[in-house]
Amino acid sequence: MASPTAPLGGASPSGRVLGPALDRIIKNAAWRKHSALVAAAKAALDLLSSSSSAYPAPDPTSPHQSPLLGLPHAAADTALHALLLALESASPKVADPALDCVAKLLYHRLLLGDLGGAGDDASSPASRLLAAVLACGALADDAMELATLRVIVAAARCPTVAIRGEGLGHVLKTCYNIYLSSSSAANQLCAKLALAQVLVIVFARMEVDSMDVRVRTVSIADMMDVSDRSLNDSSIVQVAQGFINEAMEGSDVPEPGTPVALAEVDGKEDAGMSKIREDGLALFKNLCKLSMKFTTPDNPEDQMLLRGKVLSLELLKMVVDNAGPFWRTNEKYLGAIKQYLCLSLLKNSALSAMSIFQLLYSIFVGLLTRFRSGLKEEIGIFFPMLVLRVLENVHQPSFLQKMTVLNLLEKICKESQVLIDIFVNYDCDVDAPNIFERMVNGLLKTALGVPPGSTTTLTTAQDQTFRIESVKCLATIIKSMGSWMDQQLRIGEFSPKVSEASLNSIDNPNILIGEDGNGIDYELQSDSGSPDISGAPSLEQRRAYKIELQKGISLFNRKPSKGIDFLIKSKKIGHSPEDIASFLRNTAGLNATMIGDYLGERDEFPIKVMHAYVDALNFEGIDFGEAIRHYLRGFRLPGEAQKIDRIMEKFAERYCKCNPNSFTSADTAYVLAYSVIMLNTDAHNTMVKDKMSKSDFIRNNRGIDDGKDLPEAYLSTLYDQIVKNEIKMSADSSVPQNKQPSSVMKLLGLDNIISFVNWKQAEDRALGANDLLIKNIQEKFKAKSGKSESVFSVITDTTILRFMMEVCWAPMMAAFSVTLDQSDDKAATSQCLQGFRSAVHVTSVMCMQTQRDAFVTSVAKFTYLHCAADMKQKNVDAVKAIISIAIEDGDYLQEAWEHVLTCLSRFEHLHLLGEGAPTDASFLTVPLVESEEKAQRSTTSTSSKRTNALQNPAVMAAVRGGSYDSTTAKNNASPLVTPEQINNFISNINLLDQIGIFELNHIFAHSQRLNSDAIVAFVKALCKVSMTELQSPTDPRIFCLTKIVEIAHYNMNRIRLVWSRIWKVLSNFFVSVGLSENLSVAIFVMDSLRQLAMKFLEREELANYNFQNEFLQPFAVVMQKSNASEVRELIVRCVSQMVLSRVNNIKSGWKSVFTVFTAAAADDRKSIVLLAFETMEKIVRDYFQYITETETTTFTDCVKCLITFTSSKFSSDASLNAIAFLRFCAVKLAEEGFVCHDKDTDQQPNNLDSSDGNTVVHKDDNVYFWVPLLAGLARLTTDSRPTIRKGAVEVLFDILKDHGHLFSQFFWANIFKSVIYPLFSSESFTPNGQNSSVNSTEDDSWNFETKMVALKCLADLYITFFEVMRPELSRVTSLVTNFIRSPYKQSASTGISVFQCLAEGLASKLSKDEWEKILLCFKESAAHTFVVFDKIVRMMQDIEIPDRNESYSEAEQYSDHDIYNDDEEEANMETASYAIVRMKNHMALQLLIIQGIIKLYEEHKSSLCAEHISIMLEMLSAIASHASQVNSESSLHIKLHKACSLLEVSEPAVVHFESESYQSYLKLLQALRYDNPSLSENMNAEPQIMLVCEKILQMYLTCAGHEPCNDASGRDPALHWVPLGTAKKEELEARTSLVLHVMRLLGGLEENCFRRNLPLFFPLLTNLIRCEHSSGEVQLALYDIFQSSIGPIISA
Repeated sequence: MASPTAPLGGASPSGRVLGPALDRIIKNAAWRKHSALVAAAKAALDLLSSSSSAYPAPDPTSPHQSPLLGLPHAAADTALHALLLALESASPKVADPALDCVAKLLYHRLLLGDLGGAGDDASSPASRLLAAVLACGALADDAMELATLRVIVAAARCPTVAIRGEGLGHVLKTCYNIYLSSSSAANQLCAKLALAQVLVIVFARMEVDSMDVRVRTVSIADMMDVSDRSLNDSSIVQVAQGFINEAMEGSDVPEPGTPVALAEVDGKEDAGMSKIREDGLALFKNLCKLSMKFTTPDNPEDQMLLRGKVLSLELLKMVVDNAGPFWRTNEKYLGAIKQYLCLSLLKNSALSAMSIFQLLYSIFVGLLTRFRSGLKEEIGIFFPMLVLRVLENVHQPSFLQKMTVLNLLEKICKESQVLIDIFVNYDCDVDAPNIFERMVNGLLKTALGVPPGSTTTLTTAQDQTFRIESVKCLATIIKSMGSWMDQQLRIGEFSPKVSEASLNSIDNPNILIGEDGNGIDYELQSDSGSPDISGAPSLEQRRAYKIELQKGISLFNRKPSKGIDFLIKSKKIGHSPEDIASFLRNTAGLNATMIGDYLGERDEFPIKVMHAYVDALNFEGIDFGEAIRHYLRGFRLPGEAQKIDRIMEKFAERYCKCNPNSFTSADTAYVLAYSVIMLNTDAHNTMVKDKMSKSDFIRNNRGIDDGKDLPEAYLSTLYDQIVKNEIKMSADSSVPQNKQPSSVMKLLGLDNIISFVNWKQAEDRALGANDLLIKNIQEKFKAKSGKSESVFSVITDTTILRFMMEVCWAPMMAAFSVTLDQSDDKAATSQCLQGFRSAVHVTSVMCMQTQRDAFVTSVAKFTYLHCAADMKQKNVDAVKAIISIAIEDGDYLQEAWEHVLTCLSRFEHLHLLGEGAPTDASFLTVPLVESEEKAQRSTTSTSSKRTNALQNPAVMAAVRGGSYDSTTAKNNASPLVTPEQINNFISNINLLDQIGIFELNHIFAHSQRLNSDAIVAFVKALCKVSMTELQSPTDPRIFCLTKIVEIAHYNMNRIRLVWSRIWKVLSNFFVSVGLSENLSVAIFVMDSLRQLAMKFLEREELANYNFQNEFLQPFAVVMQKSNASEVRELIVRCVSQMVLSRVNNIKSGWKSVFTVFTAAAADDRKSIVLLAFETMEKIVRDYFQYITETETTTFTDCVKCLITFTSSKFSSDASLNAIAFLRFCAVKLAEEGFVCHDKDTDQQPNNLDSSDGNTVVHKDDNVYFWVPLLAGLARLTTDSRPTIRKGAVEVLFDILKDHGHLFSQFFWANIFKSVIYPLFSSESFTPNGQNSSVNSTEDDSWNFETKMVALKCLADLYITFFEVMRPELSRVTSLVTNFIRSPYKQSASTGISVFQCLAEGLASKLSKDEWEKILLCFKESAAHTFVVFDKIVRMMQDIEIPDRNESYSEAEQYSDHDIYNDDEEEANMETASYAIVRMKNHMALQLLIIQGIIKLYEEHKSSLCAEHISIMLEMLSAIASHASQVNSESSLHIKLHKACSLLEVSEPAVVHFESESYQSYLKLLQALRYDNPSLSENMNAEPQIMLVCEKILQMYLTCAGHEPCNDASGRDPALHWVPLGTAKKEELEARTSLVLHVMRLLGGLEENCFRRNLPLFFPLLTNLIRCEHSSGEVQLALYDIFQSSIGPIISA
């Protein structure tokens, strides 16, 4: 006994625990029965208390370490020996303190060493102590069982003790035994929790490879077995949970100061894995083995074994669910799963117990969720076997089994990454089954339910449950796909927030799975798993390859030859027979019958393939019967005997080649093979009644071995083999998971839209898998184990979703649509709508237009807004779904917006009908007063609504309803609507009250958040729907139109590029509707456009942009194209209002404004014209500066508009006022330009070139506003109205003259080129070229009135701005002198006078060269006038003019016939008359030219030099010569004389013309001689005068009948005087004045001059003496010459 002051057991930590325990053992022990125990306990206490010295701390490296902390080895062994004896006593009183002591030692980490190891460890005190503790669990005492479990948990959690190898196995068995055999239900549950806790601890240590690890306490919720009755007792559950909580108390808090033998714990073995991990692996294997214990035939219903199996599977489930990264990636652990766990799943799948079935599926889901990267092949086998097999059994499934599968599928479907990985690694893998596709199609079959008329074991309620659950799974699949897509694309608005996701593991598949918090995809990031992180392109190729291959397989299963050709062409197989044979042998999914048919074909190539197929088989050393059995596994023999013959013939040849000594020849093998096939059919075909006996078989095969018999024993053995074991040929259903649809459409799931599903479903057993299936799977495992592990691919590219959607969209569409249509269950319809919602999201974001539109259209149709009388709550939910789609997926809907907006339009229509509000049609089709009265009548109670509804056509049409695609409801062809139908309709409309108008408006307000492409698509769709609304002939509506205005308002602040795209759509819409035949609609649209425009014009626009013009363009287009005057007038008023109220902000919009007013100016309604002009007047008067501050085209448009007003046919005042406003515009421009120039050119305002460069550019910018103004006025000068023409010319030149000082020389040149010169274009100046008399008249009018005014103004303008426009002198002079060429006297006279004015105005400014230029131009034009006479001559050349008397006599003689000659004579007289007029005008023009020349000389002789005067003399000389030529045309004069006589008009004064010409020429020469004698002398004027005088005298003599004499003497030998006729006398009289002038000139010559020229004139003078004269003045003048001039010369 220890002293009272010392603690019992000593001061060491271990002693303080051992002392009280040993003391209790001693007290509780029976002295006689347990004497050895008492002695050992006392000895231990004495050793513990004998020494008070402190022991050193234990050395972990010591090979002889004490098993108890703080005690010497001897004391520790003694104490443990005492505890061991107590435990082995089998007495609860004695063993209980010992167990409690061991538990405390473990809890306080005082016990050291390994427990239960092999070899030396097994004999250690600690190991023997563990064995004794475990033995206490078998004492069938409840308290001892709990104490044992407590020690087990303490040992498992103690880091200083490692339970090794067999020890773990014993612990496992002990817990199992307590669970299975304990009489206490609480103890059973505690044993289960304790075992689960041990597993958690062991595998947690395994993950980190350390003994010291934090673990969680297991919960009863981790246990899944629902069949455990103890779980139904809450008190037992509380006891068990309290037990494990107490045992694990403080487990998360490590106890410092306790050393851990690291060398022992972490020691590595040669295998490369620590003992901790090896122990964990061994424990897992043991669990798997326990789960594979099956009942014996003697006791098939062993419940104890079943409970143990359930427990082991529960524990395996927990292990799998809590597997960490190491387990998921370590090859040994993965190998253990493949070797043991997969085998356990396979074997247990044959059991029918639901608890086992559920556990198997839970474990499989855990493997799929956490181990899929390392178990690709195994999952590819188990998924079809465990999941798809049950899922696809539609007719006769087990309800509980299928519900379990559906629930677990739902869990799988929530894991988005799992779904993606399944599709990538199986559906995109050629060698793997299409798991995802089959899963979706299986869910579709279940969702559609059992087809009518089919036999099924399901009740209606069960079938309905299946439908709802399958739809829920499909909805979860598409939702998970959307969540994964959002995660990858970082679409944050659709997926839940992270904080919400962490709280909700059901809604978000991206959360962490597992109690340890590790992500489900950890294995995909490891190095050892070696996943293939692939991109979509490679997957796309793989998927396409698989689809092509499956297409070929499908084609082969129908037409083998076509299938082979297709696969060869698509390069899926090679061209050689060997390649094709390999394909037939190794490819899954091929129809065995079709393989046999192809191999039996007689064509050359199939025969080669069959030979290659058989030659690839090795029959060496194989029994003949087994060889046939192996041979026929790959295909089914065809039914045609010839095909069988070829196939078996080749088999016999191959078998004999592989076994040369088997038969004498191949013929023997061939016959025997046939015989074996016949025996197999005979023995195993139930239709054959008389079976072949062995003797028959032997007899049938006699002599087949080259005439000899085969050994009878051989044939007997062969017979027995065939009879006992049927040769089963390859069946088509041997690989059901790879069976492919019959076409590509079916392969992709699209056939489900047409024919939902193929109902020829094989009947599986309701419970469990059959032995044949398990055997088949085991063979697959063996086959897979021999192959290299396939690569597991992981993808992050969302493109994969496109391929997934191509597979699943059609089944989902069918499932959701059918369920939504047939079911009214709230849960089912909710899931369908959620599925539709997610499908729209995925297809929209992935730009799958066809699929997206299909889903959206389906939801839209299910709203039943087109037939509200049939509406239910699910249809209202569909409306909510549509609204949700619009708000959340608006960025991706594109063309699908049309369906959404159509629904919203119909919803709003029904909403208005429900409120009793008047329809839009009432405002658009009836007068306003009536519509107001109707609106007042509609504001009544609900009862009155129903009463009035019968009289409301819109309500009745809505009640009748229509198809979704119809724009209007059914018409009168439908039966009449009854009050009951009205009531039902109104009650259904009340359902829509769940959706407020706020939600509806939110969609349109939300449009501000749409991206650029989305808002454009939205506006397009809205315009399209609005167009449909407005074009309704019976019920036009404006809902969408008002929304268009709202949308434009909401989005007006978008960037310009986007807004421009939006408005391009809206503009076309407004134009289309504005031109509507419905006047009310068109007016409403234009007013809506006005509202938008007013809002838009509130925004300022920068210079050089065109957005305002684009915005206002619809006004202009409708104004130009609309046939409705009311619309046009409204547009004018709208534009006027906009301009006057927003004038400060209008920039580019002016173009459209003026386009509208231009169209109004040409309108055929006077009110519109005057209204537009009134606004234009205000714009020009008050807001002119806003026009000119924008680009120059704005002012151009303004000018065009004013010019158009000048053409108004309603008001001449308006036309003239428009021209006046053009002058006003010029004044305004001048004011602006002048202010600008004053600022820049104060010193020299008129010197345009003296300013700096910037000023010039700025000034020119302003000046260029003048171009359209001037050009416009120039165009007005060709107007048909004289007042307009005259006013335009006057205003044009007034503007140029008044404001020309603002123009630069360059601009003046442009003005002349583009404005002035076109006024005098050649087309307008050649009236003779016109054939139409009307045109000639118009041109004459233009010439006489306008052009002359313009020419005078031009000359005046040019004189004013000559210094600036000096370079244009030649062109202007040419323009002026061109008038001289006119055949019209007045025009030519004007040209001459203007030329004189031009010369007079510029005389002092012109240089010598410039004078020469204008005179030469004058000369050229004057010479050009001579051609007129040539034309006259040619004109009269072939015309005969009759004499006056002859004409009349002939007229009397032939008055009744010869009409043709009369017409010809009349035409000749008309020509002659014209020639006479032309002749007179021509001579008058020449005389005007002469006068002009004389006047030029007289006025400007001081400025003229010799060259100038020479030109003038040449002109006069040319005219005089031309006059002589005219006078010499005697035949012409005769004709003209006759014509004048007949026409009784005066003859052309040809002689007078000639005389005046020479007289003027002579006068100029005289004037030159007298005015400037020196210049005259230099120019040799005197000889010219003499020559002219000679010419004049000669002409007089010729006229007097005296021809010049050719005799040298000058004497006429015979003078015969003949009196002159009257005509000659008159001509002489006309020439007398000129001759007198010459004679006076000669008489006035100086003596020397006269003497020099006398020889020239003397003969002429003498001839004058003897000729006849008409006047005595000639003789008197002649007398004076002889007397005063010749006489003195003779006298001298």
